[in-house]
Amino acid sequence: MNSLLLIIILFPIIEIAVMIKIGAQIGVFNTIFFILFTAIVGIYYAKIEGLNTIKTGIQNFYKNKTPIYEIISGASIAIAAMLLMLPGFITDAFGFFLLIPLTRRILINYWMKKRNLQHQSTNKDNGIIDGEIIEKKNDKDNKNES
Repeated sequence: MNSLLLIIILFPIIEIAVMIKIGAQIGVFNTIFFILFTAIVGIYYAKIEGLNTIKTGIQNFYKNKTPIYEIISGASIAIAAMLLMLPGFITDAFGFFLLIPLTRRILINYWMKKRNLQHQSTNKDNGIIDGEIIEKKNDKDNKNES
């Protein structure tokens, strides 16, 4: 069976089972309140982290650096926000895991090392040497022009 199809089927079942188990422990209204509270707090925190990532990316542009980390970080913040909007405790845990800057940095650095991507500036290590050509006239050319 296709593993993606298996994840699509099993993940909601596990999420519902966890919500039922927690709902039995703390009550239905507390469970609903907790799910809504984590969604609101998570979206607000994702907004703050997204703005910080945009600010850092713009600073890297001014320093003439490619904002590879900031692009990947922005994508992970968007995924985290989506996970936090979905009802459930497992998706909230993964969403907050992606929102925390320390865990996000560890995850992104691991992914970048695995993909051999590096945080490098555009002027370094690309084999381009700036130069200027100055033409010198020979003495023979100077005599012929006179």
